[in-house]
Amino acid sequence: MSEIMNLKPECIWRNFYGLTQVPRPSGHLEKVQQYLLDFAKRAGVEAFKDEAENIVMRKPATPGMENRKTVILQAHMDMVPQKEKESVHNFETDPIQTYIDGDWVKAKGTTLGADNGLGVAAIMAVMEATDLKHGPIEALITADEETGMYGANGLPAGELTGEILLNLDTEQEGEMIIGSAGGVDITAVLDYKEVETDKNDVAVKITVKGLKGGHSGLEIGEGRANANKLLARIVREAISEDEARLASWHGGNMRNAIPFEAEAVLTLPKENMEDIAELAADYCEAFNNEYKGIENEIYVTVEETELPENEVPLEIQDNLVNAICAAHNGVWRYIPSIPNIVETSSNLAIIDIAGGKAAIKILARSASETVKDEIATSLESCFGMAGMEVKRSGEYGGWDPNTDSELIRVMRKLYTDLFNEEPTVQVVHAGLECSIILSKYPGLDICSFGPTMLSPHTPNERAFHPSVPKFWTLLTKTLEEIPAK
Repeated sequence: MSEIMNLKPECIWRNFYGLTQVPRPSGHLEKVQQYLLDFAKRAGVEAFKDEAENIVMRKPATPGMENRKTVILQAHMDMVPQKEKESVHNFETDPIQTYIDGDWVKAKGTTLGADNGLGVAAIMAVMEATDLKHGPIEALITADEETGMYGANGLPAGELTGEILLNLDTEQEGEMIIGSAGGVDITAVLDYKEVETDKNDVAVKITVKGLKGGHSGLEIGEGRANANKLLARIVREAISEDEARLASWHGGNMRNAIPFEAEAVLTLPKENMEDIAELAADYCEAFNNEYKGIENEIYVTVEETELPENEVPLEIQDNLVNAICAAHNGVWRYIPSIPNIVETSSNLAIIDIAGGKAAIKILARSASETVKDEIATSLESCFGMAGMEVKRSGEYGGWDPNTDSELIRVMRKLYTDLFNEEPTVQVVHAGLECSIILSKYPGLDICSFGPTMLSPHTPNERAFHPSVPKFWTLLTKTLEEIPAK
């Protein structure tokens, strides 16, 4: 039994621990869906799985609260499956191993799944509680948010009856989010015919690692390094100066996570091995100087490896590497009227080049629909010039803030009265499902909030457990103060 079961409030941490024992990586949600349905049956609340694979629960009002507006509690059930290189964890079968480190809850070698497991656990705690006062409640626990917001996109119209939506997917306690960025996936692919390697050459694997990675929305503005972009600089110079040829490239594995590790296999004349080692050492020093104060230790390693039979043709190789170097990554611009909030960005998330196929995936985000189109067009043009087939997918709009929200007025006053401090009300660069749900249910009054966590989408994900009691108190008191219909 994990020590997190001793944390307060017990109702959230008990349910979160239960979720850590059920595999729930994006794309593999059958077990957690059944777990949630079984939970609802034990709790005595209505529940079903809809056509979009979401779990919906309904709980009637407590006596005397029947006239209150119906509240939708919303979170997503999937988690980002990221692990340290040395970890043997299997996200489809193994439980998450949690532990407490001071004020933080962490996982051993993997993502913790507090994003958005703590939100789901809070919903479960509300659904099973017998001592809370609240009006009618619906729960919407969506599927595959992390890979494309598929559950929210497939949400049937008319399924929900609520007038207020409390999204529990914000990651800084004390913040009330009233707007978020839209996004679009840019995928570039190219099939090529491999050529044989020179049998007199040798092969090396160059790895860039040790980066923080992070959430490509929440942490893109911190200037963290992207492993694919760093590796591109090394590979391009190795090709130019040391007669290297590209055999394969693998970097990143989640569209919404800043890649913290990338590796490429190069072939080259044996006499240039020493030059490659020096090149890697020089870049390692440069990277650590460039990102001093942002990253911790960045490592660039070179190891001799088995010579592959085939490699990328020369012209294809140069076009691909040049496009990767040229592609924008990071902040495009900040919101002109709110200059401390990122408006538009892109994340060069995944590169896979091997076996006659190159595939590159980027997630672009923006609070402006026109600027989102601008950055997407720029990326399409970049990879199109390399001869790649480029497509957009998974596009969703931003969530425009409602500055006249009755819900926010209620919650701001509650927060100030409860904790003797003012909450922050703002928009974020992260993509939230609120915008998609709002497009299907346009009359909703919405607030997103949650407990504090850092570095989601990385093995260093951690939840600040002293923030969870405040989050729970605000949630339950808000349910008590929901206005009448």
